[in-house]
Amino acid sequence: MSWKITSDLIPDLARGAAVLGTGGGGDPYIGALLATQALREHGDVTVVTLDEVPADAVVLTVAMMGAPTVMVEKLPSLDEVTAPVHALGTYLGSPVTHIACAEIGGVNSTIPIAAAAALGLPLLDADGMGRAFPELQMVLPTLSGITASPLAFSDEKGNVGVLQTIDNSWTERIARVACVEMGCSVMISGFPMSGEQAQEALVPGSLAHCIEIGRGIVAAQEAKADPVERTVALLGGRELFAGKVVDVQRGTTTGFSRGRARIEGADATLSLSFQNEHLIAEADGRTLVTTPDLIIVLEHDSGEPITTEALRYGQRVRVISAPSDERWHAPEALAMVGPAYFGYDQPSHRFDGSVEEPLKVAA
Repeated sequence: MSWKITSDLIPDLARGAAVLGTGGGGDPYIGALLATQALREHGDVTVVTLDEVPADAVVLTVAMMGAPTVMVEKLPSLDEVTAPVHALGTYLGSPVTHIACAEIGGVNSTIPIAAAAALGLPLLDADGMGRAFPELQMVLPTLSGITASPLAFSDEKGNVGVLQTIDNSWTERIARVACVEMGCSVMISGFPMSGEQAQEALVPGSLAHCIEIGRGIVAAQEAKADPVERTVALLGGRELFAGKVVDVQRGTTTGFSRGRARIEGADATLSLSFQNEHLIAEADGRTLVTTPDLIIVLEHDSGEPITTEALRYGQRVRVISAPSDERWHAPEALAMVGPAYFGYDQPSHRFDGSVEEPLKVAA
């Protein structure tokens, strides 16, 4: 059943998206500002579930590409957000009927809301990951054979381009170079798909899930209950660690925010490795969880999500983990988003402690 996104839902949605963003996806406050502005200027957005989408619909994803740390300094305008959709509609020669989220993490859950509002189009209650990942090809539509290109991109200066590539990895490679040249942050639109393809390839109910998580955190805060426990229950996950952030090493390279964080607990030290999103959690050299399952850092008492760019010395935090969409554990998916792809010579460790055999990634 369809429903409406109104401006009063944005804080809960953005909070939940920051949780599912696993540390990446950009500052949720920035995305919330943009979505709220668009809703106030253009009206509420109609959200449709996957089973309501017509088979012949023309669906495009809309997202920010680049380093989340840069977007704080380069807040996009609504014109910048809608420009790639207009360009791609012209390139395809057919009207766009629906907008979708490529990922549900951080700003890439709220930027599509802004695009849908400004364009007057419905938004799918779905996304391409069920979490956030750092590279463009790392979406479930890739596993379903849906091409990222033609892909359009735009920057704050008014530059707009359209790419046609041979596969999704090449779309990532070329678009990333353009992104770096355009200031390490651009708006993109791509993965054109029919309604039938969207029903097969996307994760259903993502936006509603974000709102549920955000509301759960606030309700626990107001009831003086434990927001972290509430979030763990909503995600079907587990708490990994609690302690104080004692070191963060972070830098922006090749369009990504990369680094490591160290958290000291009562009797152990946890290390987190990230590339926009948290990829590996290790306690005293023992791997606890790896990508593709979710690794999430929450403020110790409030349960508010903390992004990788917001991690600071002295913060008291709790680290939780949750399962990813099961499709991410298929062999071809692990080759694309498992530890080996990111250069870690180890198998995939699920949130529940089980271990999957490592996969060799072609050079």
